[in-house]
Amino acid sequence: MYSKDQASQIKQSFWTTFGQYIAPQLSADGLKINWVNYKTGIKHLSFRMQTTNRAASIAIEISHPDAGIQELFFEQFKELKFVLHDTLQEEWEWELHTTDEYGKTVSRIFKDLPQASIFNRDDWPKLISFFKPRIIALDEFWSTAKYSFDALK
Repeated sequence: MYSKDQASQIKQSFWTTFGQYIAPQLSADGLKINWVNYKTGIKHLSFRMQTTNRAASIAIEISHPDAGIQELFFEQFKELKFVLHDTLQEEWEWELHTTDEYGKTVSRIFKDLPQASIFNRDDWPKLISFFKPRIIALDEFWSTAKYSFDALK
């Protein structure tokens, strides 16, 4: 087991490594971008990459405190489901009104990578290979889809 500080250092090291690896990749709009802390430009809507000691996931997360507005965002994504899955070249899981690790109600569209640990450096290439094409595809999708959400800002 790792201490809290050790675990934090390992996580920071992984995300720094991932950030350096993906940094040369420009966004779909040809701009330099912070891939690790991707900004959608819409409050309560984020693209999250997460890792634990057992698995990893990448998600579109809708965290608006109003469940009705959260559902409107989710429904808008459902309207774009074919485009999203076509851009990602795979289908993702869809969860309306689930609970996050802090007990908040969120809605998520996500893909999991089971059996990969951030605490095992041998898994880092697998984690990077999981995150990189998906965050790039999300950016490609978002470069055109974001305009569909302007009315919900």
